[in-house]
Amino acid sequence: MTPDAVGIAVAQFAPTADAAANLAAMDALAARAAARGAAVVLFPEYSSYFVDPFDQTLAAHAEDLDGPFVAGIRAIAGRHGVVVVAGLVERATGTRVRNTVVAASAERVLAAYRKLHLYDAFGQRESDWVEPGEIEAPQTFDVGGLTVGLMTCYDLRFPEVARVLADAGADVVLVAAEWVRGPLKEFHWRTLLHARAIENTYYVAGADHPPPLGVGASVVVDPQGVDVAGVGTGSDVAVGFADAATIARVRAANPALRLRRFRVTPN
Repeated sequence: MTPDAVGIAVAQFAPTADAAANLAAMDALAARAAARGAAVVLFPEYSSYFVDPFDQTLAAHAEDLDGPFVAGIRAIAGRHGVVVVAGLVERATGTRVRNTVVAASAERVLAAYRKLHLYDAFGQRESDWVEPGEIEAPQTFDVGGLTVGLMTCYDLRFPEVARVLADAGADVVLVAAEWVRGPLKEFHWRTLLHARAIENTYYVAGADHPPPLGVGASVVVDPQGVDVAGVGTGSDVAVGFADAATIARVRAANPALRLRRFRVTPN
């Protein structure tokens, strides 16, 4: 680890329908992450509010980017001197909501990413309750000299999302998730996180809900696909350190991004 390495924490917990309790749990985990050297703390998808199965309360508890949940994560960021990244049920038009990931410092919202690919798979229909994000410029922010990009859960199955972030100069990609348990799903989660890191030669971190609804296994993966920190099945944090020198060394040996012959265009 180099002296300028940036601590990236994955904070695994199970959000509930109690927004205040969610923020309290996040505050405790952020404190633990900061004590271990984290500069960025990644929480799961739907950190602000979660019910299973989804129902009309999702829209009733949706908030704006200047609402109380984002104010709460900004306060957490300020108390612990970190950037907080977490899933927000964001208010939208009509009866649906937006599935948004917000990155915030104490001072402001640094980035807000609205999930592009909704989980209409494996017997689920997220689109009944959530509207997809618009295709727009990649959402990134800078910390400690590294560029950090955002994506959400099911987006992980679409390599184009990760590649567009690589084209935007991302050094680290954070994946907020509620990766639903099922046959082979933990294998898919781990394989896809590692594949996105290897093919784009950058760090990938994924934070999930723990069992019984999620698979857990939140992890930080380096540009060669090696786990540098991870959580098992409980509520906890793990901190991995990302540095530009490692990315440069891997890309010198494996210049896959430079050698590719295709670009990503919107569908």
